[in-house]
This record gives sequence, C-alpha cells and structure tokens, in this order.
Amino acid sequence: MSLWTSLEPASATVDPGGSTTVRLRLRNTGDVVDEYRFETVGGLAPWTVVEPPTLRLYPGTTGSVDVTFAPPRTPDATAGPNPYAVRITPTEHPEATTVPEGNLAITPFTEVRAELVPPTVKGRFRGRPKLAVDNLGNTKLTASVSGSDNGDQLSYDIHPSNVQIEPGRAAFVKTTLKPKQVIWFGSKESRPYTLAVQRSGVDPLGVEGTYVQRSFLPRWLATFLGIFMALAITFVMLWIAYKPNVRSTATEKLHEAGISTLPPSPTASPKAPKAPSNVPTPPPAATGTRQADGSAAGAGGGGSGDKETKAPERTAATAVQKLAAQDPTGRHICYRAYVSGQGWTEAVCDGETAGTVGKETPLKAVNIAVSGTKGTSSDAFVHNPGSTNGEGHFPDPWSGAADGIDNYVGSTKKDAPNMLGLTVNVGGGAGSVCQTAHVHNDGWLGLECDDPKSGFDFTYAGTHNNDLWLEAIKLTV
Repeated sequence: MSLWTSLEPASATVDPGGSTTVRLRLRNTGDVVDEYRFETVGGLAPWTVVEPPTLRLYPGTTGSVDVTFAPPRTPDATAGPNPYAVRITPTEHPEATTVPEGNLAITPFTEVRAELVPPTVKGRFRGRPKLAVDNLGNTKLTASVSGSDNGDQLSYDIHPSNVQIEPGRAAFVKTTLKPKQVIWFGSKESRPYTLAVQRSGVDPLGVEGTYVQRSFLPRWLATFLGIFMALAITFVMLWIAYKPNVRSTATEKLHEAGISTLPPSPTASPKAPKAPSNVPTPPPAATGTRQADGSAAGAGGGGSGDKETKAPERTAATAVQKLAAQDPTGRHICYRAYVSGQGWTEAVCDGETAGTVGKETPLKAVNIAVSGTKGTSSDAFVHNPGSTNGEGHFPDPWSGAADGIDNYVGSTKKDAPNMLGLTVNVGGGAGSVCQTAHVHNDGWLGLECDDPKSGFDFTYAGTHNNDLWLEAIKLTV
C-alpha cells in the first residue's frame, strides 16, 4: 500500500442542526507523485463535506483534509453513535483504494407537536375529538395524555392514555368528552378544556379545545310544546262545555204526513255493454332506477323504449361482494382511488395498487369496502390552504359502512383538495388492517398495521405535509 491515513479524532460528537469537523491526515508512502480523491460513504454521507475534495502529494509528504458533519435537526438524524467512512482513491493506483472509518455521535433532542382534530366539537351528551401527537425529535417519545377544564364540568375517556411514538411518526389519541350535567332546556353553552401531553422531566404540552354543549330540547321547541298543550287543553274544555245538541225533525214530519221511511225495493237495471275484446292491454310502465348522482333513469314520460341501459359502475363493494361469494369465510378488502384529472381507477383488492406511481397525480377520494370484518370506517386528511404549521387537516368526521357496502372518503368535486393521507380500521375484534402508501417525493412508505390489542384500533396511511400528497395505496386485512 502506498498510503497512510489517520482520523483526528476518530470519534466526534455533534448536535442536530450544528456542525463539527474531523481532520483526515494522509501520507504518500509511494515513489511517485499521486493525486487522491475523497468521497464520503454511509448513512451520514448526505450531511458530510470533504474540503478540499482532492489532494496532490509528492512521495514521502503528508497532507490533510477537513471532514465536516452538519446533520439537520430532524428525525432523520438518528440519535446515538453513527459510523461513517471516507473512500480515498489514488489516481495513479486506483486499485489501492483506502477507506478509513470513524464514529460520529449525534446528540438526542425532543420536539413534540400536538393538534386537536377538530378543535371544536358539539353535542348534547358527548363529544369525540382526536388528538394528533407528532414526534419531531430523533428519539422515541413516551408520553401520557390527560384532560382538564375550569370548574370540573367534563369527564374524559382517553384511549390510549399512554403512547410511544418513533421518531418522525405520529399517533392519534381518541377522546370522549362527557358533560357532568345535562342541559334540558335553553341555549347551548361553550365549555373550554385542555388536553395535556405529559413527558417525564419537562413541562406538559397543553392543547386547548372547546366543547359546545347543546340543550336536550331547544328553547323554541319547549315554547312551542307549551303553547300547543295549552291550546289543546283549551279546545277540549270548550268542546265539552259547548257541544251542540243536534236533532233532526225530518223523520217526525214524515210520520205526521203518513209517508213511509223505508227505502224503495230495488228494480232491475239494464246491464252495461262490455268493452270490445280486441282492445290490447297497455304494457306496464317501466320502473325508473336511481343513479349515483341522484337522477332518475328508465322509461317513462314519452322516453324512447329502445335506448340502451348504461352498465352499472363497478365499485369497491361490487368487487368485494364477488370475493365474498367465492370465499364466504375469508376476510377481504377492496378499494379504488379517484385520481386527479383521470377519475376513478378500477377496483382492486387485498394488497394490489390503487392510484398512480411517479406521475405526480394526487388522489382526491378513496372508495373502500370489506367482507368478513364487521364493517370498516375511515377519514380523509387533506390539504389545508389556511394552515399555519404547514400541515393538512381532517375537514369531515369519520364515515363507516357495514360488510359489502361502499364507504367513501375525500371529495370528487372539481376544486376538491388533495388527499395527504387517510385513517382506516375494521370492526372491533375482527382482525387488523394493514396499509402502505406512496407519497409524492417520498416513494412507498413502510407497511403499517393497527393493533387493537394495544389500543391502536386504526392505522394512518400517508403524510401530514401540506406540500406533499397521496399518489397510491395498498390495503390488506
């Protein structure tokens, strides 16, 4: 070998968002002038710069280059020891490539973001907001969630109350708010509350929301019922007091005149002529069918009888019903995607791809149907033009459907926002649902499944970033 190398120091430490420099020394132990090229390899290569990138040395001389590390303050900068290496390739003797190795310790940092979805819920007896907790640090996050309000007017059912979130991931905590007193009559009342994300050794992160409690009976309805009952009682009393005594004197006058009041005996009447037997019987009117857009189809009102009937649309429910007929005891999930500028894709099932990959065409809506899972429910997370934190939101509540029935999330309107992701689950105790999503600029994400036994009874497919979008999905049960 015609090269000697040394890293000074061999191990270094750096904070995410900062930088540190290691000096790489090398000596030309050969007998010819040589030029050396430097290239970083390993997981730290995107954040590493070698200056200068090439070095020319005479035989027996020594030189050095600076290796600078600048990991970002993101979950990608994994906390703890991270090995790295620098490949040194001699120009004159490329076969004598040397790869000195070192170790860079990245310090841990924590950053948590929490958001209520939606921030305001309404109800008479309960409200069901969700708390989205994002781990933006580079270490696993362990936290508990609790609720409080002024005046102790609400009770809180939080599930799960403890979460563990990997770096760069998010967890959804379902909360049920119940007022301790029912408002029977009157106007609605706003009850502010706070959900706190508590971690060991730091102050709790509070997220404020509002529960709008409606009265059991609106004030106008109570007034209407009171007036109606008063009028009804008044009418009954007047009827009883002033009921007229009607008596006809016609019969008495007839008796006085000696005229019988018995009805006359019936006489034979001529039979009506029958209709001609050669008159054709008119055919029954065609029964109209209701299309997906709510318009009536079929014969009627002077329409042409020889028009062709349009074939029914093949939805996710159509596909899953066919699978259920072939495999009555199995579990299946079918789905299709509404692609921007292209419309609905063909329905696919059990892990096949719905949508497009690499064509930069976002999804607008998703149609899902299941069999053998006691139904399914889901919700769409879409682009939020009014976001202040660069993330989307859930504009609509969860929607669900029983086995064999179509469930739709998102919107197919012309100006509908792009889908960033969606939550999905299946009926309680009926197994798990797994998903993987293809996100613009991020590619296919890892396979994720819900785990009802540990409290995670739904899974989230996609991203939270307003600048990205969902391009394709794969679902299995």
